[in-house]
Amino acid sequence: MKNMTSNESVPTVYCTNEYDRLKQVITVSPQYMKIEEVINNTQQHYLTNNIDTEIAVLQHVNFINTLKANGTEVIQLDATEKLNEQVFTRDIGFTIGSIFFVSSMKEAMRKPEKAVLKEWLKTENIPFQSVNNSSIEGGDVIVDNRNILVGISDRTSRTAITVLQSMLPDYNITPIPLRKDILHLDCVFNIISSDTALIYRPSIDSDMYAQLKQSYRLIEVTEEEQFKMGPNVLSIGDKKIISLPENKRLNQVLMQAGYQIIEIEFSEIIKSGGSFRCCTLPLNRG
Repeated sequence: MKNMTSNESVPTVYCTNEYDRLKQVITVSPQYMKIEEVINNTQQHYLTNNIDTEIAVLQHVNFINTLKANGTEVIQLDATEKLNEQVFTRDIGFTIGSIFFVSSMKEAMRKPEKAVLKEWLKTENIPFQSVNNSSIEGGDVIVDNRNILVGISDRTSRTAITVLQSMLPDYNITPIPLRKDILHLDCVFNIISSDTALIYRPSIDSDMYAQLKQSYRLIEVTEEEQFKMGPNVLSIGDKKIISLPENKRLNQVLMQAGYQIIEIEFSEIIKSGGSFRCCTLPLNRG
C-alpha cells in the first residue's frame, strides 16, 4: 500500500501553515493518468494531444527525488488503473493542526480515491474526520496558523465551509468566492511565507483582494502564468519553492524577493489542471 524513504518513520499529522519545512507528504504516481472525461478547462485545452504518461511518470519521479533530497519523507499510495486523476493527492484530504480531514469529492470519477486514502489511514492508525453532506476539496483549503482560507468553487460549497467552521471553533475561516472558471483556490492563490502570497488578481473580487492585501504582500501572476499553474508552487521550507521552469518572469520575481527556486519539468502533469501543490498532501510540516 505504501512506500517511504529509506529513513522510514511513523507518519505524524501536524501542519499549521503552507510554508514551514515539509517533513512528510502523501503522493501517488501518475502511471494511469489520462484525460478521458473532461472535468476542468485546462483538460479541455489539452484533450486532443492528451498526456504522455511515460514522460509524466519520469517527471513525477524527478519531483519525488527532489523532495527526498531536501529531507521530505515521501509516502506513495498505490496507483489504481481506473483513477486517472489520482496523482492530485492534495484534493482528497487536508491537515489542519493535528487533525486530518478526508475531503468530500464533487466529481463522481474522483470519489473512489478516498477509499485508497482511508485504507492507508486505517493501516497506519491515523484518525481522521470528514466534512459530510456537501463537497469540499483540499485544493480549496489553505492553512495559515489559526486562519484558514477556503475557496468557494464548483468543488467546495458554502455549506461545507460552514460545517468546517463548526468543527474548528478555535479557527478563523475566511470563505473566498472564486470566478466560476477557477478550479480550486490554490490555482490562483498560495501563501509562500508568513507575510507573502501569490495571487491571480482577476480571480477574486476587489473587496477580497483588499482584505488579503492587509495580511500579505501579494505577488501578482499574469494570465499566462496562471494558465501555466504559476500560483501552484510548493513551498518546502527555508524559503525554498518548487516551481515550473516555464514561469520565468515569476521565478525571477521570487528570487529577487529572497526565495530559492527549484525548477522542475512538469509539463505533462499540468495538462490535467494541477501542478506541484496539487500533487502533494502534506501530513507534517514544521
